[in-house]
Amino acid sequence: MAFALVDCNSFYASCERIFRPDIKKRPVVVLSNNDGCVVALSKEAKQLGIKRCKPWFKIEKSFLKKGGVAFSSNYELYADISSRVMQTLECLAPKVEVYSIDEAFLDLTGLRNHEEFGRQCRATINRWIGVPVCVGIGPTKTLAKVANYGAKHYPAANGVVDLTDKSRQKKLMALMPVREVWGVGSKINKKLNSLGVETALDLAEMDTKLIKRKFSSVLERTVIELKGYSCIDLEQQPKTKKQIVVSRTFSRKVNDLNSISEAVSDYASRACEKLRKENQCCKMVSVFMRTNYFQGQDRQYHGFRSYKLPSPTNDTRDILNAARQLTTQIFKANINFTKAGVMLNDFYDEGIYQGDLFKFMDKRINSKELMATIDKINNSGVGKIAFASQGIKKTWSMRRLLRSPRYLTNWEEMPIVK
Repeated sequence: MAFALVDCNSFYASCERIFRPDIKKRPVVVLSNNDGCVVALSKEAKQLGIKRCKPWFKIEKSFLKKGGVAFSSNYELYADISSRVMQTLECLAPKVEVYSIDEAFLDLTGLRNHEEFGRQCRATINRWIGVPVCVGIGPTKTLAKVANYGAKHYPAANGVVDLTDKSRQKKLMALMPVREVWGVGSKINKKLNSLGVETALDLAEMDTKLIKRKFSSVLERTVIELKGYSCIDLEQQPKTKKQIVVSRTFSRKVNDLNSISEAVSDYASRACEKLRKENQCCKMVSVFMRTNYFQGQDRQYHGFRSYKLPSPTNDTRDILNAARQLTTQIFKANINFTKAGVMLNDFYDEGIYQGDLFKFMDKRINSKELMATIDKINNSGVGKIAFASQGIKKTWSMRRLLRSPRYLTNWEEMPIVK
């Protein structure tokens, strides 16, 4: 048995570089919502000493003076490129687990030349998509993660490390800090350090019963995997979400009901799109809004209220009605709101719940077909269908002054070659 972990290098920054070859060697950072702080950065930006979560206003002048390039988060572009990378991996391996937007596990059972596969994988994704990746290969998913660490941190590996050989496993784990092991957070790292565990090899050589007694069965499985015994299977089908939350910080302080209602309606519509992608219906809708706790001169307030729908639904109209009622109930005048959001939970599989007898008499009998049509149009890149309650100007929407064009998801922003 063998697993490969394919991880895109500096994914957000790499996405921005695909259509901007002129910045291939320049430092690149990607900013958070409202261009607040750095959330992603290229290798060149790291070499300048830039850290993740650094406030943009503090480093803007010095970073740009050194030839750096900054972008607002372009989520539409990143999601589309991620989808293309994952589709490419599915062409290269029979079983693929999409672990995150820029990572995937592959099942390489039965494959003989693992390193050759890794090199082919890197070359194919670079040629088809234009995103650089590193490939780590091991007999377990955790060791594949360890191998990927080596592929990223040691240039001599040329982006591919195969740890199916035990002697190579020990050499790399002896160089890898225990904090870099998959599933070891800062608290666990401190506790392990207090026990004299400094490297991944130290952790691998610990007694599993002791680990379970002092930590948890989750870390116990990690240690078992570091020893070379696979106990974490590949998950080809992602787990169904238990809740969906869509929230944003406003680009400015908002204190009128119409603007807040528009924002909440917009977030509710996005949450419904995600709900339908999960093939789920929900029965509980919640709305929250709050002020900025750091603005001491403003009145502070945090409002939260939920509504239980008569029957499970993923029809945007039903959830919009509930969200707007909740917004009116929790809104307070003369308060500067900086954030609002919508949460959906209490999920049901489509068609697997006790229906409402009177629902069948509803004129909106084609709700499913209507929602599917709206989603199809909105995902086509041609344009957007929105509900009037979502507003038109959206002056409250988050600030993205440095956003690059949505090259792959909007016809009007496609690159033109002259």
